[in-house]
Amino acid sequence: MCDSLLYYILRETERSCVCKMAAKDLFLEEELCCSVCCEIFKDPVVLGCSHSFCNICLQRCWEEKKSRECPICRRKALSKPTVSLVLKNIVESYLKQKTEVRCSIHGEKLLLFCEDDEEPLCVVCQTSKKHRNHKLCPAEEAALDVKKEIKAALNPLKEKLERFATAKREYEKTAEHIKSQAQNTERQIKAEFEKLHRFLRDEEEARLAALREEVEQKNHTMREKIDKITRDFSTLSDKVTAIEKALQSEDVSLLKTCKNVKRRAQCTLQDPEPLSVKLIDVAKHLGNLRFRVWEKMLEMVQYSEY
Repeated sequence: MCDSLLYYILRETERSCVCKMAAKDLFLEEELCCSVCCEIFKDPVVLGCSHSFCNICLQRCWEEKKSRECPICRRKALSKPTVSLVLKNIVESYLKQKTEVRCSIHGEKLLLFCEDDEEPLCVVCQTSKKHRNHKLCPAEEAALDVKKEIKAALNPLKEKLERFATAKREYEKTAEHIKSQAQNTERQIKAEFEKLHRFLRDEEEARLAALREEVEQKNHTMREKIDKITRDFSTLSDKVTAIEKALQSEDVSLLKTCKNVKRRAQCTLQDPEPLSVKLIDVAKHLGNLRFRVWEKMLEMVQYSEY
């Protein structure tokens, strides 16, 4: 019972101390706050009325109000604000103390290290039942040992990191090479197909030229034949018209001209010749066209194991 009561009293005492320290820190922090920005003083200055502010907060207030007066008591500032070295040092000391890692239970500095639980302790923690029989050492010594251990474990990680970095550079280099390859290959493919397109265009033009030449020849022949038969038709038509007109004349008139009419009725024109001009040789131009073009294309294509 005595041990339990002693432990209870010690725990409550520790809790009371922690509460008092927390309250003390809260009061001190309130005293170190600028009344304008409500933050810890930054570059604190003091006026003749003894009120202190952050220098930038004070200057901003004066610019907004266009009046050099204290933001708290409204007294005119007859001189330039003075840098408060004492307050500045107190703020720096407080912030430094605040950033120090302290015991979450007792608020004391963590000066010891429990090797069994691997956690830092304060001088009060070492007397607790939890750590009473544990192996303790100064925190500075433990930190040196831990640093050596972590550094030893860090070396393999650094080596692996370097391997990853090397692999990453190789991957990026390969990706860039693939991109370059793709661009070069695309240009070559387009160039090769342009050769094929040019060959096909030239071949198409040659085939069309041959067709146009044949059409022109056949059209010229047909024009000559049409012109000749047109002339013969016109001559014969005139004879028929004249003879029919003579037959319609009076008998005496017909008898007077009968010799000329009979002579005109004699036709020396030969009958039209049978059409000997052939049509366009479509088979010559279209027959196995793709095969013949492919055969010709073989002359410009070479097999290569690229």
